[in-house]
Amino acid sequence: MATASVAFKSREDHRKQLELEEARKAGLAPAEVDEDGKEINPHIPQYMSSAPWYLNAERPSLKHQRKWKSDPNYTKSWYDRGAKIFQAENYRKGACENCGAMTHDAKSCMEGPRKKGAKWTNMHIAPDEKIETFELDYDGKRDRWNGYDASTYSRVIERYEARDEARRKYLKEQQLKKLEEKNSKNNGEGGGGEDSDEDDDDDELKVDEAKVDESKQMDFAKVEKRVRTTGGGSTGTVRNLRIREDTAKYLLNLDVNSAYYDPKTRSMREDPLPDADPNEKFYGGDNQYRMSGQALEFKQLNIHAWEAFDKGQDIHMQAAPSQAELLFRNYKVIKEKLKSKTKDTIMEKYGNAATEEEIPMELLLGQSERQVEYDRAGRVIKGMETSLPKSKYEEDVFINNHTSVWGSWWKDHQWGYKCCKQTIRNSYCTGAAGIEAAEAATDLMKANIACKATSEDAPAPAEEKKLATWGTEVPEDLVLDEKLLTEALKKEDERRREEKDERKRKYNVRWNDEVTAEEMEAYRMKKVHHDDPMKDFLN
Repeated sequence: MATASVAFKSREDHRKQLELEEARKAGLAPAEVDEDGKEINPHIPQYMSSAPWYLNAERPSLKHQRKWKSDPNYTKSWYDRGAKIFQAENYRKGACENCGAMTHDAKSCMEGPRKKGAKWTNMHIAPDEKIETFELDYDGKRDRWNGYDASTYSRVIERYEARDEARRKYLKEQQLKKLEEKNSKNNGEGGGGEDSDEDDDDDELKVDEAKVDESKQMDFAKVEKRVRTTGGGSTGTVRNLRIREDTAKYLLNLDVNSAYYDPKTRSMREDPLPDADPNEKFYGGDNQYRMSGQALEFKQLNIHAWEAFDKGQDIHMQAAPSQAELLFRNYKVIKEKLKSKTKDTIMEKYGNAATEEEIPMELLLGQSERQVEYDRAGRVIKGMETSLPKSKYEEDVFINNHTSVWGSWWKDHQWGYKCCKQTIRNSYCTGAAGIEAAEAATDLMKANIACKATSEDAPAPAEEKKLATWGTEVPEDLVLDEKLLTEALKKEDERRREEKDERKRKYNVRWNDEVTAEEMEAYRMKKVHHDDPMKDFLN
């Protein structure tokens, strides 16, 4: 209501307002009026969607619904297209680097990129555009024809009229040409008139093959009711879009082992004719549509929603599809910006050979008219020697008192300095003295190696040493008694037999700690060598 939205400061103000309304109803107080001077009914809201029947409105109106008067502060004018305000003669700081206008930057410049911008040439400065700002009302912001110039539509009319005129002129020329040919045939041949009439009749009977016969269009125009739909009932209609000339997908390949056709869903996912020419096929299976067009974009949208949800973002494709699509668009924009930023960083650091100007062939081939003569040693005799071009890296930088750069000398698969022939990068230059010392050391090393090789060629004869019985060297004057050795061998055999058969072992065993040379020799001779491959053939 008109009075319901008023906020009262106290109960007294509220009581006075109620008394004023009662007086107005009784006609004792003047009624409240609106901007037009009309009386306001306190029982009817001033902002409603439709006026009730008891309002007794004189004519249909929407004055009670919203503010219908236009605000004078708003304007309905539009931008002055293509207007220029100032033409500068020299380049100004902060202007566009391409054209020289102050009203935009080089990124927003609509002029084609110049070979050298106005910032460097200071020529052909473009004029500044006229920039206007308007404060439009609600209707002005949403008026799709705001700023439209009706005179521009005359160009469209002129173009269509010119096309129609050219078509009429062409048809007229064709008709005149046919009449001339007909007259010439009639004059040349007396009985040619009947043949020409027959030809005209044949042309009229010909049917354009591109047009479809009306009998074939009957099924397309037929509208059928939708019965037993998934939603229930027979609501709505459906048009039969099938052309009867097309072969059903399950009849393309009658092989039992070919693509499977599901009669319930009428789907055939695989290609029924995988070996056929793709240019001649009009159907390649239902999977062909899943990986093309908007189906692929929808698949990428679902994958993005899943991955974003796994990473903790509140997104759901089925619950909020608009939000998911908006986030996916923002993701693609951010990804593209990051990709372009990375590309710009790499190009700024290493350069872009594709955008640079082509180097002239004269510089690439290095040809000139200068003549230079050399001797057999490679020294210049006549003329000036051409200077070698330098790269972007540091060259001719000598460190640690060296007179040549690192890598100027190569020996034994090692780089070094040519001035001192050292292969250590951070070494100090020793000059010619270092070269002589290195050569002397090399000669001495070679001599030592040769001396060692000659000494190793004739090795001293190795003396055959008999292993001692107690693990020491056998003395020169050791003589074994043959009888004692034979008895020691018999005792060793008996001892080994006793070890094999424990029943013959005696209870009281007497040990003799004294071992003679013959007994030790017998033990050594009877000892089994497990590493000997012929140990099984000894006994």
